[in-house]
Amino acid sequence: MTDRKPCKVCNFTRQQSYGLVVPSLDELKTKGCEFLGFSPSDPVKVVLEDDGTIVEDEAYFLCLPLNTKFMLLHEKETWSPVRRIDGGTAWMARDSVLLETDTVDTSSAGAPWWDLAQQLKNDLASIILMSEADLQTLVDAPCPELASALGFQEKKAEDLQETLQRVLDRREEERQSKELLQLYLKAVEKEDRQPEEPSQPSQGGVGDMDMADGMEVDSASGFMSRTLMVLKGKTSPETRLSTEDLQMVVTRGVEVMEQVLGWDRARTSALLQACEAELTRRLQQVQAVQSIRSITQPDSSLQSTEREETPDQGPSN
Repeated sequence: MTDRKPCKVCNFTRQQSYGLVVPSLDELKTKGCEFLGFSPSDPVKVVLEDDGTIVEDEAYFLCLPLNTKFMLLHEKETWSPVRRIDGGTAWMARDSVLLETDTVDTSSAGAPWWDLAQQLKNDLASIILMSEADLQTLVDAPCPELASALGFQEKKAEDLQETLQRVLDRREEERQSKELLQLYLKAVEKEDRQPEEPSQPSQGGVGDMDMADGMEVDSASGFMSRTLMVLKGKTSPETRLSTEDLQMVVTRGVEVMEQVLGWDRARTSALLQACEAELTRRLQQVQAVQSIRSITQPDSSLQSTEREETPDQGPSN
């Protein structure tokens, strides 16, 4: 039997929000429509409330952390980020009003790494699904506070940060090696062709996009501007994207991404294949960790039972 999973669901205005416990994505749609007052016959789309990532794959749904918040959208409804409202009386409520019904401990939520630490505390395997930006945020977090948030000893939290930094360093080394190899291949190809070719200013412009804010949502494509910058301007972009971004790219398909990126079919197909392979690899890692955990937990309980029975056997001799 599939384990039931606690989660949250809201409508596109975020004015209605409910807690659910469901075993599958289909059950989330059914119960979510019932609680939000949608007609069972109306088609709905499930997206992540925080960034609008479309959730259609059952395996991806099962790998998301507990208490993930989803948004159900009708055919003509679209996701939009949370907007903060301050009408000049925020001092009376000690904080600005958010267009959400959920309440958050502002003393803890002020730190950018706090939510990530809570995800790890609930499920350590969720670290596999985090983007490089998320990992860097955890590395930069104050070690004593991170240890307290995770319920770890400070030495264990320090070891975790060192391990994450090594992972980030290794990924960066791999990217630099690929970039050097590509530069070498381009130089060899240019020497073979000999005739001069016009420069491509569009590629130069891509490098300048790193200075952009990156948090705005492109209304035409639905992607965050930072995600588009990574896809267009970075080597091996699939290793830099979060799992949610990878799922969104794969879900859109070749034809849509071809229009979004302005690339030809071959280049777009290669990107989607790389994103799909990276997404599959991460999901397999999560499943492997969960499998190991399910195997080791019974063993530990059995060992504890044996330890309790051993003293009773001694006096019988």
